[in-house]
Amino acid sequence: MGTSLYKSIIVGPIHSRRLGISLGINILPQTTKVCTFECIYCECGDTPKGINGTFPTLSQITKATQATLEKLREENKKIDSITFSGNGEPTLHPQFLSIIEHTISLRDQYFPSCKISVLSNATQLHNPDVICALKKVNNRILKLDAGTNELAKEIDSPQSPSYDINRIAKQLMVFKGDFIMQTIFLRGTINGKNIDNTRPKTINKWIDLVKKTNPKQIMVYTIDRETPIKTLEKVSIEEMKMITQPLKEEGYDILIAE
Repeated sequence: MGTSLYKSIIVGPIHSRRLGISLGINILPQTTKVCTFECIYCECGDTPKGINGTFPTLSQITKATQATLEKLREENKKIDSITFSGNGEPTLHPQFLSIIEHTISLRDQYFPSCKISVLSNATQLHNPDVICALKKVNNRILKLDAGTNELAKEIDSPQSPSYDINRIAKQLMVFKGDFIMQTIFLRGTINGKNIDNTRPKTINKWIDLVKKTNPKQIMVYTIDRETPIKTLEKVSIEEMKMITQPLKEEGYDILIAE
């Protein structure tokens, strides 16, 4: 089904292109991907219909996190971020708010200078508990891969037919700019159709949404790991610099993952 799934709650620590030394927390089922997207570039592979696996419990997540943080501190190891991502969309966990609150308490106890990050596709911002949880963490890293619905559907394949990128942008504005926008740039051919979110007209639409939502930072990156679709191509660092230069000139903080 997928190219790669995390088989445990704790992942790493690993060196992240964007977050430094990151301790990953996978709060999703370990046997299947659970997501509201089926992104063409996702290393977790296809998204099954419905939720077929079992979420780890709050207790399991808390115990695993505490044991790991305790061990890292005993070994005098450093971490820069406790990062929620994993096998799909972490905000789908029914106890997401409680998980974040418990993690903050553990962070404060063991690594008070460490940041807590959540990588999310922003599809659950209609849920007040998700908003509440995200407002508690340091890094709300929220995905926006395109400036139009048509291109977003081609790249991210939202599972909901009502997905609307303009509604997502409006929901992002609840953070009043205090979030990090994450965008992947890629191109390729799928079933004979060219997909490319680096074309000038497409970029202009994306820039419009960036300005509308006004994130404090914009993380851009390209394909780094094996993807389910083999015809996808990376975009060069030089191209990503050119794409984001107009925003940089207007004072936006741009981070290009190399």
